[in-house]
Amino acid sequence: MEITSASHAQDLHPVVVRLLKKRGFSPQAVQDMFSWNLKDLPVLTQMQDLSKASERILRAIDAGEKIGVYGDYDVDGTTSCALLWHFFQMLGVTVEVFQPSRFIEGYGVHDSSIDAAVEKAVRVLITVDCGITSVATAAYAKGKLDLIITDHHTDGAPELPEAFAVINPSRRDEPVDSPLRPLAGVGVAFALALQIKNDLLSRGTETPSLYPLLQFVAIGTISDLARMTPLNIRLTRHGLKQIPTTTYAGIRAFFQPEDLKVPMIASEKISFHVGPHINSKGRLDHPDRALRLLLAQTPAECREHYTHLEVANRDRRHIQSEVFAEAKKDAIENLKSDELLINVLYRPHWHEGVIGIVASKLVETFEVPAIVLTDAEEAGVIKGSCRSAGELNVFELLDQCRDLFIKFGGHKAAAGLSMRREKLPEFKARMASLLGAIPATLRTKLNAFDVEIGIEEISAGLLKDLEKLEPFGPGNERPVFRMRNAVIQNYKVMKDAHVRWTFAGTATKVALQGISFNYIGKWNELNPEELFELQKRSGLTVQFTLGVNRFNGNETIQLMVDKVIAGQV
Repeated sequence: MEITSASHAQDLHPVVVRLLKKRGFSPQAVQDMFSWNLKDLPVLTQMQDLSKASERILRAIDAGEKIGVYGDYDVDGTTSCALLWHFFQMLGVTVEVFQPSRFIEGYGVHDSSIDAAVEKAVRVLITVDCGITSVATAAYAKGKLDLIITDHHTDGAPELPEAFAVINPSRRDEPVDSPLRPLAGVGVAFALALQIKNDLLSRGTETPSLYPLLQFVAIGTISDLARMTPLNIRLTRHGLKQIPTTTYAGIRAFFQPEDLKVPMIASEKISFHVGPHINSKGRLDHPDRALRLLLAQTPAECREHYTHLEVANRDRRHIQSEVFAEAKKDAIENLKSDELLINVLYRPHWHEGVIGIVASKLVETFEVPAIVLTDAEEAGVIKGSCRSAGELNVFELLDQCRDLFIKFGGHKAAAGLSMRREKLPEFKARMASLLGAIPATLRTKLNAFDVEIGIEEISAGLLKDLEKLEPFGPGNERPVFRMRNAVIQNYKVMKDAHVRWTFAGTATKVALQGISFNYIGKWNELNPEELFELQKRSGLTVQFTLGVNRFNGNETIQLMVDKVIAGQV
């Protein structure tokens, strides 16, 4: 494969050239990767029912009918609600916004959701990031209001909901190879706004640019772990570029002034800071604080709402830590078979709001799929969050067990379910049987890396070129490097959990700082003292990603260390 000319045209660091070759990028793929051009993207408005939905919404605006927006309680749903709220504000239209509680209504659209909208005199209700499986509720809504469903989740119900319109790139009658399928819910909401804008333009009505709304697309797409195809990369890239100078007070609230002194916000800042804060309230009680923050107009409003999110996020981390410790203990006790296929773990008292994060952490720890379950509100019912590993499609796996569930839904990487507690033993047995028939390479998180690198190759120039690959996410993972020509010069344990490393070159004078978060007590890892002694006999292999540590106006290279292995792997 030849990418040399394309790479040279980009004047890329040699390590990035090796990375692109390793990932099998064609010249066209290289060009797509570095492109910012929005004009040659797939047409976002080529989805079933989009024109029909736009026409109904414009009729509602013309007639003065009230419009409602109903979104899921996660980041994707919250940013989708915010995006449409701000869009309608551009049009001079006030809309009612609704979100369910994870603990009262639960995921999706319910009959009570329709009733709440009717009480507010809503005539057109637009769902965002949910609704594709709400067949019964769509039937209930008939005659009460016109329901427009926008979603991106797998169309897995026996039939499509009979709503006024159903907009979903994953609809059963959308092309299987449609480039729009990887859109997050917020991307679908943006497509609806674009269709309405286009229809207004055809009437001769000018509307403001939708470009600022890509900030919400960026936050929702990254946080929902949508696949980073060229479409999502470009939409998200333009959103991240705008955040440092954002005019949305609610978005600015998530950042310190120092954070905004960059050309583009890093996807990692969204993944590990913005997303978790937006999610925090919805995980513990009602999500409306996060949405109200994103809709806020004044700094005072933003400070009030953001303070609530900070407190909720601290509480969430504490609860999550307790649940993960118990789940990890249960998983280790279950390690009796020759091969660990999946962790299916249940305790009745685990907090429902954190089981999804705990499932993800279990995948990181044990490198196999994880399903974490707890008691639901209804007696005798348990509900769970599922996370995949490797290339496994966890939704398709659950689909083969659908007879055991009260309901389930999701997509390839993540899903949710509820079932009667007595079905759990059969569910465990069936999942083990199904996974046993799948090759291990397709159902495990492989200890993979992208390219081997020498410590002397790590430079500010390399980091600058790696930043050109942003945003990172599924399909465009942050590059993982492996290094063998370095030793631990010294280390420091911080807060009894994290390790600050200093690595020095074995044949050069280069020394670099690294950090491993929550390393102490990590499953199946040697402690720093053991590694420091073993390296004298066998050397080290260090596996890491690269980042920039910004502090007090200074920027330093930082290795985000995932593994330190004694010996030359």
